[in-house]
Amino acid sequence: MNSPDRIWTAALVVIGDEILSGRTHDKNIAQIASWLQVQGIRLCEVRVVADDMDAIADAVNALRTAHDYLFTTGGIGPTHDDITVDAVAHALGVPVVIHPEARAILEDYYKDRPGGLTEARLRMARVPEGADLIPNRMSGAPGIKHGNIHLMAGVPHITAQMLDALTGTLEGGVPLLTETIGGFMMESEIADILREIEKAHEGCQIGSYPFFREGRVGANLVIRSTDSKLLSNCVDALIQALEEAGNDVTPGGI
Repeated sequence: MNSPDRIWTAALVVIGDEILSGRTHDKNIAQIASWLQVQGIRLCEVRVVADDMDAIADAVNALRTAHDYLFTTGGIGPTHDDITVDAVAHALGVPVVIHPEARAILEDYYKDRPGGLTEARLRMARVPEGADLIPNRMSGAPGIKHGNIHLMAGVPHITAQMLDALTGTLEGGVPLLTETIGGFMMESEIADILREIEKAHEGCQIGSYPFFREGRVGANLVIRSTDSKLLSNCVDALIQALEEAGNDVTPGGI
């Protein structure tokens, strides 16, 4: 159900020493942000924390109360350093239990695989008490939902499967629409134009993202609105103003 007059927000906690060390480059932020936007939910804050119980719990408690939804990625696998479930349970003040449905899913998944359902693999059936599961068609081990908290895998293609399972299940508002234009123009020379066009088009926001290519400075401009007509009018007015100032504008950006 969509509530167009309300802005629904989400936060993301990216968990893992490997992210902070630079050994692994996070790809989940972009895909979760894009998915949330389609659901009518805006990703407003991202924190990256180490594999540390207190750090994870502190982030979870701060963000789950500040936003409508909280997502975490990483730390729900079978190894000893996968402590996200424990940390979230600690934050909520509930024990960790084996979810019977999760156990059944894992028993079925590993029944024909070497080793079967080992104690290590059974760790992936552990949840904070009172949690529900998020289906995962990719690797069997489910994600976890507890209230407004959603615990997702750290592996991006598995996270994508979990997001697919959640599609249409979270209440949100009207999706944020975007259009991009670009050109070889200096931000300092078009700053006044951007400010005046945004001021004249209430309900639209304009972001400027400079770049340096082919030995020249340019900028891609991203225009955002929840109203398609307002967005179109703002884009048209911006293109006209930039071209009147002597700039060549490329729809879709450069």
